[in-house]
Amino acid sequence: MARDNENKNVNWSSKEISSIGEVMIADDVIATIAGLAATEVEGVSAMQGNVTNELVGKLGMKNLTKGVRIKVTEAGVVADLSIQMRYGYSIPKTCKAIQEKVKTAIENMVGLSVEVVNVHIVGVDTDTTR
Repeated sequence: MARDNENKNVNWSSKEISSIGEVMIADDVIATIAGLAATEVEGVSAMQGNVTNELVGKLGMKNLTKGVRIKVTEAGVVADLSIQMRYGYSIPKTCKAIQEKVKTAIENMVGLSVEVVNVHIVGVDTDTTR
């Protein structure tokens, strides 16, 4: 298959729609949806990625999956998000809002059930000028 040769490093999550065929969704698509949903929550300063993601960002290439790790299992989607919070916001309330927003976004846009949304607070943004 041509698709297999072109996308050897892409993890695919698939969902059969009907007898017509199959829709293939890359895990990076789910990660992008989760990352965008999380950054829409008030109190989230930024997503935090690893060193490779930071270097890619400094080179001007935007990586929308930064700070998001997705695993699709038989039970559903497991999302791990690394978040930098803004100072002054309630961490428990903000994390609950992140979990709900990410779960809703993935389920509505992709149609897969979300099993777990883990939020890891890796820093606090103390810049109060924002």
